[in-house]
Amino acid sequence: MAERLAIEELLHTEHLPHLWCPGCGIGTVTAAFLRAILDLGLKREETVVVGGIGCSSRAVGYLDVGTVHAIHGRALAFATGIKMARPDFTVVVITGDGDGAAIGGNHLIHACRRNIDVTCILFNNSVYGMTGGQLSPTMEVGRRASTAPYGQVEPAFDLCALARAAGATFVARGTAAEVRTLQKLIKQGIEHHGFSFIEAIVPCPTEYGRRNPPADPVQMLKLDKARSVSVAEAAKLTASELGGKLVTGVLDQDTSKPEFQAAYAALVARMRASGPEDGGAPPAGEGRR
Repeated sequence: MAERLAIEELLHTEHLPHLWCPGCGIGTVTAAFLRAILDLGLKREETVVVGGIGCSSRAVGYLDVGTVHAIHGRALAFATGIKMARPDFTVVVITGDGDGAAIGGNHLIHACRRNIDVTCILFNNSVYGMTGGQLSPTMEVGRRASTAPYGQVEPAFDLCALARAAGATFVARGTAAEVRTLQKLIKQGIEHHGFSFIEAIVPCPTEYGRRNPPADPVQMLKLDKARSVSVAEAAKLTASELGGKLVTGVLDQDTSKPEFQAAYAALVARMRASGPEDGGAPPAGEGRR
């Protein structure tokens, strides 16, 4: 009860009940995020959550912290500007597989590359749930969507692999079926100094489920739980045995790579120290390549 009351203090309760469909996993993961905020003791006035466009990004309308409802695909660009202007703030992006990996895919890879200290929670339900059930870049081959009525034929993005390859220094995956574990992953991601990418697998019984059984949200959660394997378990399996599985947990963490703001501050300090006559020469050994 105490936890529930504390969570309600972080919500615009006058806007409830929420607009998400019955059985949708977005509210479940949003609650996990709020519990992570409580665990970390983050201050409301020093926390900013940026959302884009889509079902998941509607969460910013319910959160009573600093929030920005950005334009489609540009949530990470907004978040980058906020973090550069206020490095003391905790900045979190809530986005979806369409908003964050399709129109926003370019911003995602460059946020990973920069390693800026922002946490991105990407809700993956494999479909555009708000606009009619079109396929997203994460939909598996053979699955159906309003724009793929006979089955998806394009290979799906593995977003965690993409984030790792692009340079994210904290990469994790969890599911709405194991919400307490996901809460811990979100907490770890926020604590990490650098760009954190957390993929949250969530069910969409309305648009995805109507075309891809099972449509029952409980059964969808059970299926996600059944096909989830931990990082430690995955290490014991062959590539063929991992087919169709969801590897969950912390997939990668690197604390040695410079964070973007720290690198930028070092550049500014170097420029000021060197003076205008040489334009701020690069450090020794870092000339033109």
